[in-house]
Amino acid sequence: MKRKQIVELLLMFIFLTTQVVIAQKDEKQENKKEGYIFTDEIRLECSPVKNQFRSGTCWSFSGLSFLESELIKNGKGVYDLSEAFIIRKAYSEKATNYVRWQGKINFGGGGAFHDVTTMIKKYGIIPEEAYSGLVVGEEYFVHGEMDEVFQKYVEGVVENKNKKLTPVWHIGFEGLLEAYVGEEPKNFTFKGKEYTPESFAADLELNPDDYVEFGSYTHHPFYEKFILEVPDNWMLHEINNVPLDEMMVIIDNSLKEGHTIAWGADVSEKGFSWTNGVAIVPDEEKPDISGTEKEKWEKLTKKERTDMIYSFEEPVAEKLITQELRQTAFDNYSTTDDHGMEIVGMAKDQDGTKFYIVKNSWGTDQKFKGFFYASEAFVRYKTIDIMVNKNTLPKDIKKKFGL
Repeated sequence: MKRKQIVELLLMFIFLTTQVVIAQKDEKQENKKEGYIFTDEIRLECSPVKNQFRSGTCWSFSGLSFLESELIKNGKGVYDLSEAFIIRKAYSEKATNYVRWQGKINFGGGGAFHDVTTMIKKYGIIPEEAYSGLVVGEEYFVHGEMDEVFQKYVEGVVENKNKKLTPVWHIGFEGLLEAYVGEEPKNFTFKGKEYTPESFAADLELNPDDYVEFGSYTHHPFYEKFILEVPDNWMLHEINNVPLDEMMVIIDNSLKEGHTIAWGADVSEKGFSWTNGVAIVPDEEKPDISGTEKEKWEKLTKKERTDMIYSFEEPVAEKLITQELRQTAFDNYSTTDDHGMEIVGMAKDQDGTKFYIVKNSWGTDQKFKGFFYASEAFVRYKTIDIMVNKNTLPKDIKKKFGL
């Protein structure tokens, strides 16, 4: 074979090989899933995302975030209110409550939305710049030691062998609060004006009585109040009970009226992915091998690990969520009082499925900078309770509860 022919064949081989590589690359690109793509339909203005970090105080972050959105809606501007002030006041009352109940009630860092409105009503509120609660050299809350010390202290008060309480036990607890979250200011200056916590709250013109909570459970009568049976409801506070469809109407109506919603929900499901910024209830059940001998003694293969989670590479069919299904999940402890967040809008994915835009308190190092999208199915299924401005309620629901 002549040299010229060899060169031509070689060039032809290189050309064909290149075309194959390009075709394979194009095929891979074509087969690559684009994931969920959202189009926002309602997105209400809210204060910047915060980071609760190593603390169980989502209820304070989300409750205040909700009220900060109310201030924006009311034309007051963007405020940064002190989570530490609310946490401190709530912890003080929790301690008293725990001792009065002789240690037979929940005590800890957790709480509920009504803790926030109750503390504001009783004690006022402070801006973050006047009281951050960061006194141990950390950038964010790190409450592990604090929570443990507080727990042991109140347990010691209840279990003491004196057969009576000293009159100073609560003074001691207040000393622990001051050590861990700092001295609370009785007076402070904000934007050139002198305030107390009470006068600052009055200046904000937020009425704690305007905010009401709803849930949807069949073990209590609809259109009546009931004590929500979750551990963090240490105040034994009552919420309003409505059918599931009406709870969703309350959420939608609030958003359409320009008001956000404080949202308590379970985020422990496999369909919740903070990294991907999506929360869904896939119709396909993934295997759960937790607690099995396989989990204990065998290393999971790559396929098994993949099978236990959802890839979120493309929209999937979701379960039809009924009143009965969500009740069963609550009764069986598969829906638990995990986390407090704020719903700030509505959106649709590329298939037209309805989603809610949720503001979280886990910082901004994530796909949607601290927000995620929860499907309508997820919200129907995993909502524990909501708090809304009662003035956004449909007239028929307000009438049923005398609001």
